[in-house]
Amino acid sequence: MSGSEFREFAENINEDARARIDSPTGTHFNNAFVDVFREYLVEDGIIDDVEPCYYRKSAARGHMEVYGYGLSDDGTVLDIVTAEHGWKADRMRKADVDRVLRRARNFVDRCRSGLHRDMEETDEAYPMALRINEAWADLARVRIFLLTDARVTVESVPPSEIGDLRCTYELWDIARLHRLWASGRREEKTVVDLADFGGPLPCLPAVGDPDYDCLLAVLPGRFLAELYETHGARLLQRNVRAYLQARGKVNKDIGKTVRESPGRFLAYNNGVSATATSVVTEVGEDGSVSIVRLVDLQIVNGGQTTASLHHNWRNGADLSRIQVPAKITVVRESMLDELVPSISRYANSQNAIKEADFQANSPYHVELEHLSRAIWAPAPPGSTRETRWYYERVRGQYQVDLARKRTQKEKTDFKAFHPLSQRFGKTDVAKYEMTYMRRPHDVSLGAEKCFQKWTDEVVSGCGDLPDARHFRHLVAKAILFGHTRKIIQRLRLGGYLGPTAAYVVALLVDRCGDRVDLDDVWRRQGLPDWIADAVPELATEVIRPLLVDAPGSGNVTEWCKKVQCWERVRAADWSLTG
Repeated sequence: MSGSEFREFAENINEDARARIDSPTGTHFNNAFVDVFREYLVEDGIIDDVEPCYYRKSAARGHMEVYGYGLSDDGTVLDIVTAEHGWKADRMRKADVDRVLRRARNFVDRCRSGLHRDMEETDEAYPMALRINEAWADLARVRIFLLTDARVTVESVPPSEIGDLRCTYELWDIARLHRLWASGRREEKTVVDLADFGGPLPCLPAVGDPDYDCLLAVLPGRFLAELYETHGARLLQRNVRAYLQARGKVNKDIGKTVRESPGRFLAYNNGVSATATSVVTEVGEDGSVSIVRLVDLQIVNGGQTTASLHHNWRNGADLSRIQVPAKITVVRESMLDELVPSISRYANSQNAIKEADFQANSPYHVELEHLSRAIWAPAPPGSTRETRWYYERVRGQYQVDLARKRTQKEKTDFKAFHPLSQRFGKTDVAKYEMTYMRRPHDVSLGAEKCFQKWTDEVVSGCGDLPDARHFRHLVAKAILFGHTRKIIQRLRLGGYLGPTAAYVVALLVDRCGDRVDLDDVWRRQGLPDWIADAVPELATEVIRPLLVDAPGSGNVTEWCKKVQCWERVRAADWSLTG
């Protein structure tokens, strides 16, 4: 790819970030820049989630600068995000990379020792510093991500330690992000060298088909646990379900077998079904076959087994006697998108998997995409230009459509008729709908979990396809949420911007639903004055005090996810005046 193409992609990334905020510079832009990267990395399972939160401070003990953080679902992995923007695809040298990573590392180390105690509670970064400090005792490792629109000249950075924890580094520059975006399946290939996991794995080749080969094997339990430790949720990209943690009956039973009857695990467990795009094997002198390398490994059935073994291993369980049966289907890359979804579906069909789990290409989303390409939004006041709200059913569609335009005028026209600020995706739809349904606690779970709930509990039970009216009302809900969020952002209340916006909109709908005219919001392409005037009071005097007052001085982020939080907010003494 040429340097000019990288520069154009870098500008698109920055333009995307600018479209998400009112101000093109400062802290808000920093958070928006991270948010653009976040959508790519979260969707691909590279990171569980990220809360954009910019913080910079010069101190005698070393400069600190970070752009956000995230904690894994089981609380054992801390992800710290830092960034560099404005490079426009220029090369970033090792000295700059070291500088940025050192500042992020200093921040983590200071959080470990209680940085939050030196901060004002109104500081936007206070919740981040507090959460890291509270989580430290349960952490197993730290990952620091550098996100940049530069081209990094460093291939990798050796691991280090922060306190007693191992710290690894992920470098995501414009070239690597572009590879992720340009890939038809988007996720980078997971490559497993068996030498890194104890050596070649004996297997039995089975008779296959022109489109695939099949290998049967028995996997050591520790191998699966270490595999998940290394690659995490990326192994489960084509699995229909996320790890349900140890609370579900299946996962509790797995843990019980590991502890009490490890020798019977092979007999009790159905095993895993996996796919790969290529495999390297070796044949021993006795004719036996062993797997040496697997490319693009994906566990399409058995994600619960894999993640549960990892969970138990992380909690000190001995997996030395655990063995897991496995079928590995090696699919020709040209057949990947055709065969793997069917393998995943049929491999999971013996379990109670709901049809909502297979929604990626559901009629609902396909029809919503068609509507978004056909319906013109009214021109806002003072303008005669009508635009469209672009529904991105598959992440990266917008940039693909833009790249297809041959001339600069065609590209300019496309962006004028489809503003980046009016592009939205699947997780955005779930957020807008669930907020309007007065379920802000579910929205606060995070983009992916909210989408799963909405898909399972709303979309799967609706037999009707969306129509033009549905689309216009959906856009109105997007305007209601987005404009409310921007008003709250300008109030500079500190952290918890996302939950605050969700709870404000939900309570507004709860108390004033009969006055919220979605058709009027669509026609205006903005908020009516009475809503815009109500948001500041509602946010500062009602919602925020109730959110930050978590019971027992608990964690605010976790409190916002509970239905009890919404029940307390809903009971607040507030009504619209005027």
